[in-house]
Amino acid sequence: MAEGEKIIKINIEEEMKSAYIDYSMSVIVSRALPDVRDGFKPVHRRVLFGMSELGVTASKPYKKSARIVGEVLGKYHPHGDSSVYFAMVRMAQDWSLRYPLVDGQGNFGSVDGDSPAAMRYTEARLNKIAEETLVDIDKRTVDFQLNFDDSLKEPTVLPTRIPNLLVNGASGIAVGMATNMPPHNLTEIINATVAYIENPEIDIDGLCEYVKAPDFPTGGIIYGYKGVRDAFETGRGKVVVRAKAEVETDSNGREKIVISEIPYLVNKAELIIKIADLVNDKKIEGISNVNDESDRRGMRIVVDLKRDAIANVVLNNLYKFTALQSSFSVNNIALVKGRPELLNLKGMISNFVEHRHDVVVRRTQYELEQAEKRAHILEGLIIASDNIDEVIKIIRAASNPEEARNNLIERFKLSDIQARAIVEMRLRQLTGLEQDKLRNEFDELVKEIAHLKDILSNESLRMEIITEELVEIKAKYGDERKTEIVYSSEEFNPEDFYADDEMIITISHLGYIKRTPLAEFRTQSRGGVGSKGSTTRDQDFIEHIYPATMHNTMLFFTKKGRCFWLKVYEIPEGAKSTKGRAIQNLLNIEGDDQVKAFIKVKKLNEEDYVNSNYIVMGTKKGIIKKSLLADYSRPRVNGVNAITIKEDDELIQARLTNGETEILMATRSGRAIRFNETNIRTIGRTGQGVRGISIDTEVDEVVGMICVNNIQEEDALVVSENGFGKRSKIEDYRITNRGGKGVKTMKITEKTGALISIKNVTDEHDLMIINKSGITIRLAMSELRTMGRATQGVKVINLKKTDQIASVARVPAYKEEVATETEEDQVEGSEGTPEIPTEE
Repeated sequence: MAEGEKIIKINIEEEMKSAYIDYSMSVIVSRALPDVRDGFKPVHRRVLFGMSELGVTASKPYKKSARIVGEVLGKYHPHGDSSVYFAMVRMAQDWSLRYPLVDGQGNFGSVDGDSPAAMRYTEARLNKIAEETLVDIDKRTVDFQLNFDDSLKEPTVLPTRIPNLLVNGASGIAVGMATNMPPHNLTEIINATVAYIENPEIDIDGLCEYVKAPDFPTGGIIYGYKGVRDAFETGRGKVVVRAKAEVETDSNGREKIVISEIPYLVNKAELIIKIADLVNDKKIEGISNVNDESDRRGMRIVVDLKRDAIANVVLNNLYKFTALQSSFSVNNIALVKGRPELLNLKGMISNFVEHRHDVVVRRTQYELEQAEKRAHILEGLIIASDNIDEVIKIIRAASNPEEARNNLIERFKLSDIQARAIVEMRLRQLTGLEQDKLRNEFDELVKEIAHLKDILSNESLRMEIITEELVEIKAKYGDERKTEIVYSSEEFNPEDFYADDEMIITISHLGYIKRTPLAEFRTQSRGGVGSKGSTTRDQDFIEHIYPATMHNTMLFFTKKGRCFWLKVYEIPEGAKSTKGRAIQNLLNIEGDDQVKAFIKVKKLNEEDYVNSNYIVMGTKKGIIKKSLLADYSRPRVNGVNAITIKEDDELIQARLTNGETEILMATRSGRAIRFNETNIRTIGRTGQGVRGISIDTEVDEVVGMICVNNIQEEDALVVSENGFGKRSKIEDYRITNRGGKGVKTMKITEKTGALISIKNVTDEHDLMIINKSGITIRLAMSELRTMGRATQGVKVINLKKTDQIASVARVPAYKEEVATETEEDQVEGSEGTPEIPTEE
């Protein structure tokens, strides 16, 4: 130990506490948290200031990144070079910052998580918008402090014109606290700031009219609004962000999910690897391949689906198991007057406005001081120009400049500064033109001084200046939102976004659905099934046509007894000639399930309507069930059980009734039963139902169920698998109690084959018959006469010996074509336009 030194014993616990508190405060104040005024942490502020001092502005050539890092490192930021370089790199990445502040040239990394090239390879300069954060810094608008070695001065904050904390956000982990602020749209933030300046009492609701939600540089979709609202009100909230994905169909008819935007801060390469791992582990079914087809034009991740995959189900699983849906946890902690504080939207805006007000005041004071100094000098020069001969004489008579200044001060009562300016005045300022310039400049300065003093004495004028500067920034750099917002159904009624226009819903035999504006049917003379340009597949045809409005609802019933809902506006829109989308891909139904019945209802929220209508369902084993429509009036994304189906049974039909229809059920063995709907008691949604018709043998089953409203106008049509059919009056079937064996509806023989269908028809219907061999034949009902109930029927279609009928569908009849057609308009088998049924 050296002489005079001594050891002082201290408590290690106290020393650790003290040292750690000092370290914590240093991290909080000088490293991890942004300042609420300019939105920067010290390293970002130093990078921008260093680049400005180095002259690497937007209008100047790029400089090597290593040169910039060296400048910042040596003068202001005595830490590792990587901390400075990576801070600068992040400010240049358009997927990291909503409004990048650095213009980088070279490899600055990628959204796949690739590292940037070494700083010796890349170049950079300030972006134009970054210069707005440094405007007026040389006018004493902000405080400066000594750098780490007291050799230079650096700004404690930047006099930014941009509300950078809100538009670019920030993230950082301090000691015992962290911050995570989302970026926002510049136009929205400036509009809200101007609204706050005009009305400082504005509340969060008022600000939300301008700032809709965060706006991420990678786009995506904000899913649900509650987290956004919480963040705006309290400073904390969870914002759920989804990727933007669409389902496309390739030339082979196979569907694929195309992802064009992903959530903020999600690594694209890791996302694709995660999807591949889930497919390999069989946690997600239905995906055959994943390709990254991104290029300079934008992001494109293609998820190829297997033929039997349901796009909606796969996409929902991707949202559930991968970062295609992720949440951004907002935690708005920033330094306010050197102390960390949790801020809501209004708090951040008010602090920025306060900072801008301080900058405007300090700038005005500086400009006033400079203007008064110049005016003072001009006063002296004008005095000199008015007495130029005498001034020249005094100067010539003086032995040195000091004597000349003193003589001028004594003669004309000037200040030392004025006398110095006169002595140093150039000869060209003695010309008449230059003297006029002096007087004009002085007059302008007098006006400017008065204006600057007015600004300093008038707060409303200062606020006008702040507003004008903000509006100018918005005009220069404002843009459209990148991130869409989907308001969840509990908070917003989606019907508010769709006009209740009239539509025609068409469903094909193979299960393709679309909606077409009714106006398209009214304005065109041709169209419909069979017209030129139709893209329905071979052996497919339009089976169901429903008039509807955009706010109506379609109910879908599957063979497993589940019910699903789609609002009409959720059904894909298509022209008359387009195929539409497969229903399987619009609903979250299981792969081995199948839609068997469709029902269109008007308003599920009208109590009188849902309590005066019923849904009657029939199964293959003869079970029938009747429930109130009200039981199906609360839609769920994954559907609900409409009827409990036994293992060897399945739903074959569902009908909307008024409670008083006549019901007919027919079996393969050629028997049918007729009973009134009033014989079926109404039961709840999960009930199994009651017996509608008794079936004798295990091979026998129900082939169809019809509900007849008008027995005078409608007939019963039955068709057997060998091509025999018969149209009979409903009255020919005597009314019995439900549950019986029924009466003979067709004489079934080896020649006729088993019964396969029963339909209620009029002359306004046609019959579409599809054979197992794939042949489709259309038969007009008006050509088939009515006959007795127990007869064998007539041959409705000639079949080859090995062929049989696969299915029968009732379709609207074709009306005669009124307009003339050219030869190229005609299509084989197309004779007119389908009748559009009227709204009931």
